[in-house]
Amino acid sequence: MQSADTPITVLLVDDHTLFRSGVRSLLQRHPEFSVVGEAADGVEGIKRAQQLKPQVVLLDLNMPGMSGVETLQLMLQDSPDSAIVMLTVSEDATDLAVALRAGASGYLLKNIDTESLTRAIRRAAEGQTVVAEAMTSKLVAQLHGAPSAPPVSDLDKLTPRERDIIAGLARGESNKLIARTLDLSESTVKIHVQNVLKKLKLNSRVQAAVYAVEHRLTGER
Repeated sequence: MQSADTPITVLLVDDHTLFRSGVRSLLQRHPEFSVVGEAADGVEGIKRAQQLKPQVVLLDLNMPGMSGVETLQLMLQDSPDSAIVMLTVSEDATDLAVALRAGASGYLLKNIDTESLTRAIRRAAEGQTVVAEAMTSKLVAQLHGAPSAPPVSDLDKLTPRERDIIAGLARGESNKLIARTLDLSESTVKIHVQNVLKKLKLNSRVQAAVYAVEHRLTGER
């Protein structure tokens, strides 16, 4: 249980510097919160979460390179004790459902007022799920209207970007070449490769390459 004298530690992950600065400034006015770090992209966010072990992560949904949901999935693997709350401009019900199914502790909109944000962070730190009031009815409609999900194969678990990555592995490309082809950093490619191996329950790049060839995922050049 959170001690009244111990501030709730928060990590901000958003590619907009001005927005991060605004949220940091806002939270610094409240002694019950401590912004322990910031990150401008998913890769750095994952590293900072590992190092700082924040109680709450405020994570943007749409970022260049690695998406918020991909970042969320990897961050939960390495920092399972952190409550990760999506803070986004997207009011799309599908984005909301995908984030919550991926393990997000909440989904808030960037037009949120100060009181609602601080209350949501407190609740997330206590282990509760927090969803923007404007999104609650959309979530209910999304879940009520969704048919029972069919079994998901390992291949279906791959994101479009991960399919690009495994296609590069099938062609025998190095992380450096894949990064250059997809306009990503090598560190981002490395994380994607690790995620592909975990999702497909494989142990090496060679196994991933064989899998890709067998499933015709080599892509076109």
